[in-house]
Amino acid sequence: MSNHVIEVRSILLPSKGHLFIGCNLMIVIAMTTAEMWLRSTSLYHKQAVVVCGFAVSYLMYFVLEPFVDGAQMTLMMPIMISLVYFDQRLLNALGAFSLLFYAAIYLGLEQRLLDKPLLEFLMVECVFIVFVVMAQAVIIRAREVREHLEQLTKSEQELMVERAISDKLLKIDALTGLYNHKTFHEYLVSLLEQCESNGLRLQLALFDIDNFKRVNDTYGHWVGDLVLKEVAAKVGGLIGLNDFAARYGGEEFAVIFTDKSIHEAYAAAEELRLKIAAMEHPYAGGKPITVSIGLCDYQLGDGKEKLFRKTDHALYAAKHSGKNAVVTASAAHDDDNILSYA
Repeated sequence: MSNHVIEVRSILLPSKGHLFIGCNLMIVIAMTTAEMWLRSTSLYHKQAVVVCGFAVSYLMYFVLEPFVDGAQMTLMMPIMISLVYFDQRLLNALGAFSLLFYAAIYLGLEQRLLDKPLLEFLMVECVFIVFVVMAQAVIIRAREVREHLEQLTKSEQELMVERAISDKLLKIDALTGLYNHKTFHEYLVSLLEQCESNGLRLQLALFDIDNFKRVNDTYGHWVGDLVLKEVAAKVGGLIGLNDFAARYGGEEFAVIFTDKSIHEAYAAAEELRLKIAAMEHPYAGGKPITVSIGLCDYQLGDGKEKLFRKTDHALYAAKHSGKNAVVTASAAHDDDNILSYA
């Protein structure tokens, strides 16, 4: 029997261990350098990754080639970087560069030192081309999916905006811009629950524009609408962030004061009355427009119905005491005797 020694032909001979170690050390240095660059600066991240990918892929090729068939597949790493960024231009550039660079490796080293056949070179180049084509399809498909998701997101956002607008239209009085009657009652019920469970302080004010029918009859309904808009704007601009104003119906408005004492609520209602009376209405004959206000401090256990009855009685008293006044309802009196004039 004869022993045949198989000769291993490679770019880096395994017998030259210092070259093997050197390649691995350079791989570590390249990856460490790229990592430090990515962590230390926000500039040229893509370029750093591309350069590191090229360096690592070819160094790994030189390390693996003596021992692993098809080690050329490590040279695909630079092309795969483009998939990380979904960059079609980068893919084309890296694909073309890889084809040319490997051709130079083959013609300059592999063909001369390893006598590798031309067919193997052509197969590797074909693999590069096929991978680039497949990566192109992946990137195109990913863009289509992204565009589809963006369209879905945009459609959902438009639906949310439309729903928000619809909800607002359902809650807002079209003429005055204040909350409407239905929303007012929903909000009041919620606040009264807070009063009963958490001791929230609350006052309800109902006010009515004095002699509003006379304004409509004398100057027309369009002037009446202007008066309603201006009064509503004044109310909305004067109440606090935690307060709530609504058009209760016709020429009647409602304000819910929260987290105030009855004295603070009365002062706020009085300010409303004075500021509204000071407004100028040249289209309504230059005469002042005044309001009568009924104010009630909510007492635990009263409930919404009793709160409204007290506030309405206070408003009735304000209207029949000369108008242009604020009247508070006293919780210390019975329902038949609940008025206290301020």
